[in-house]
Amino acid sequence: MKPNLLRAVLAISLLINIGVIGAIAYRTLGSSQFPGLPRHLQLSEEQAHHWHASEAAFLAQLRSNAAAIRSHRDRLIHEIFADTPDLALIDAERTAIASLQDDQQKRVIQQLLQERELLTAAQRARLAQLLLNQPAGASSIEQLHRD
Repeated sequence: MKPNLLRAVLAISLLINIGVIGAIAYRTLGSSQFPGLPRHLQLSEEQAHHWHASEAAFLAQLRSNAAAIRSHRDRLIHEIFADTPDLALIDAERTAIASLQDDQQKRVIQQLLQERELLTAAQRARLAQLLLNQPAGASSIEQLHRD
């Protein structure tokens, strides 16, 4: 695999990881200014009950997936900087990360579709706008390589 292609793949992988982990942290931890999604969306008591019931399993899956991605990413980085990098192992780790990220994206889409069904049109619009406002900036690799 060419070094530039490898760097691009690693940068994309890290960007996706950071975005997903950031979204998890944002949803689970929230900020002192953000009231949490159920309150932000003004969910009814029944909606909030269904929301929390489906969210728990979803967040657990995302955490597990993020841990697996992090493990493969760490092995990938160690192999890239090994004295004699094994290109087959690098490609295997990259493939594993890509597969896990694809699964993760599918889970996020499935969860959003489930959440969509719980919401009114106005609540869906608020959630869509909130998601659109999430940053999609430079990856950490790009930021490290800035002058």
